[in-house]
Amino acid sequence: MPWYKRELSFGGGKGDKPPKKTKQPKAKKTKQPKAKKEKRPKEKRPKEKQAKGERVPFYKRELSFGGKKGDEPKAKAPKGKAQDASASKRLKRVTGLKIGGSQLAAARVHNNGVPELIQVAREELEPGVVVGGELRDPEALAASLKDFFKRHKLPRQGVRLGIANNRIGVRTFDIGGIDDVKQLENAVRFRAHEALPIPIEDAVIDWQVLSEREEEDGSTTRRILLVVAYRDLLDRYVDACKKAGIKLVGIDLEAFALLRAVAEPLPVEAGPSSAAIVVVAVGHDRSTFAVSDGRACEFTRVLDWGGAALNVAIARELDIAPSEAEPVKRTLSLRSHDTPEGLTDDQANRAREAIRRQLQSFARELVSSLQFYQNQPGSLGIGEIVLTGGLVHLRGLAEELQALIGVSVRPGDPLGRVKVGKKIKDAEQVGSLAIAIGLGIED
Repeated sequence: MPWYKRELSFGGGKGDKPPKKTKQPKAKKTKQPKAKKEKRPKEKRPKEKQAKGERVPFYKRELSFGGKKGDEPKAKAPKGKAQDASASKRLKRVTGLKIGGSQLAAARVHNNGVPELIQVAREELEPGVVVGGELRDPEALAASLKDFFKRHKLPRQGVRLGIANNRIGVRTFDIGGIDDVKQLENAVRFRAHEALPIPIEDAVIDWQVLSEREEEDGSTTRRILLVVAYRDLLDRYVDACKKAGIKLVGIDLEAFALLRAVAEPLPVEAGPSSAAIVVVAVGHDRSTFAVSDGRACEFTRVLDWGGAALNVAIARELDIAPSEAEPVKRTLSLRSHDTPEGLTDDQANRAREAIRRQLQSFARELVSSLQFYQNQPGSLGIGEIVLTGGLVHLRGLAEELQALIGVSVRPGDPLGRVKVGKKIKDAEQVGSLAIAIGLGIED
């Protein structure tokens, strides 16, 4: 079952029920007097209540792609049964929440057949609260989220949070010759250290079987998607949301949401595409880079480059404040030599050259990431690069990057998978909310 059908989540109450059914029959087989002396309710029930409550940190109950406890999807995934369970529990309305370095963004999606975008909201976030994907001021974020949801009348339930950080490792790899669920889990945990070399007690681990194939000798080889994250990184975001009164239904990687927004994934049985699809969401101070084989995310990383770098370059060249450089960037075109209002011809040309110099740095980051991906076993050739984010509105950006990289580059359409509701007035500006929209889509 593809990763996008079972987003990262914190376990949830529904995942606690199956263990009750498996443990209760064992207790009934023992003599009743002994069962009473053992005080079974004290042994079993407190554990289940802790899994539902907030007293036990979520990272002690591994993240799961299906809204269930970590062990259950892993037992079902090799048999291909997890898909039906997930499909029956999809939420009708989900609010995708993206917390960036400069703004908060939310997209509410009604999932009933073709997803419908019914509400969007965004506003600036105070500088320094989130830097490079790291939450520096949880109290300030909690206050901002509380005001944000109240001001825009967003529901505080059914919220899915997006996370992107270099302290999250994502890997895909093959494991063959293991059919026992527990042995498979141990093998995946062993590989987790390669994805993110940190002590296991400091990590949140989640994984999923993407596909299976039978070898000539009759053994089964499974394609695994593994996600490993620092638990303190996620814990800080969860605590801030809790203080703001927000009830999360799950956490998803921004890369997964990005791919989900730009294109509907192919079914697993269709096999991989002939070439990899690369999608890049350019943010304020960082960019999310994701590679898909058409079915699932094969590789992702966070680039330390964002649109703010262009503001700084323009500001230095024209000797103005970075805040004054933003409107200059929005009115410039890399395709023509038109002079925006308020600038001289010389200033416009110098600003364009400053942008081009900075884009060379961005292109180097992209090329480095492409090379890293293609050094992985089983990697595909690069088909095209799809750009999303507010910077896409810079005219001539795609053409400039294509000339620098030598790979086809085009702007993405995050509205291509959704119907736009009647209350959405400025659809063009909504197009920059690709990740938030993807977080709201239930595939």
